[in-house]
Amino acid sequence: MVKSHSFSRIAALAALFCILSTNLFSQEAKKEALEWHTDLMKVHDLSEKTKKPIFAFFTGSDWCGWCIKLQNNVFSKPEFISWAKENVILLELDYPRAKQLPPALAAQNANMQQAFGVTGYPTVWLFKTVKNDKEKKFTMDSYGSLGYPVGAEMGREQDKFIEDANKILIEKKAKK
Repeated sequence: MVKSHSFSRIAALAALFCILSTNLFSQEAKKEALEWHTDLMKVHDLSEKTKKPIFAFFTGSDWCGWCIKLQNNVFSKPEFISWAKENVILLELDYPRAKQLPPALAAQNANMQQAFGVTGYPTVWLFKTVKNDKEKKFTMDSYGSLGYPVGAEMGREQDKFIEDANKILIEKKAKK
C-alpha cells in the first residue's frame, strides 16, 4: 500500500510540474512573440511616438505558401524578433481567402495594396506615414520593399532578410 501511495504522490507532483512549466513556457513565448498590428491609424501613432518606420507585411495568411514560409523561416526566428522590436512597428495587411475580414479592415488593406502597387505575396514595405489632419489622409514616405530572401543559406533566411532590411534603412538615413 505504501508504494501505491508514493507513486500517486509522485504522479501528482509530475502532473503539477508539467502544468506549471507549460504555463511558464507559454508566458515566455508571449514575451518573445512579435506584436503585429492591423490598424494603420494605431501603427501611425506608434511610429510617430517611437520614431520607428512601419514594416508592412502584405500576406495571404491562409493560402499563400511563400507567406507562410516567410513567417516560419524569418519572422519566427529570435534574430528577427529582436531586430523587429528594436527597429520597426509591425503592420500586417492580410488578404485571406478562407475567412472574411471586417469591411473597414478589408477596405484599409485594399487601399494600402493599391497605394504600394502590390501585385504579389509576400511583399514587405518599409515606410513612414505623414498624416494630414485637415483632409484625414495619409501620405507615405516609402523606404523600400522586400520579399522572401532569395539566395539565403537554407536555415539562415532571417540573416539575409535582416541584412536586406538594414540596407533599406541605412540608405534612407543617408538620403536625409
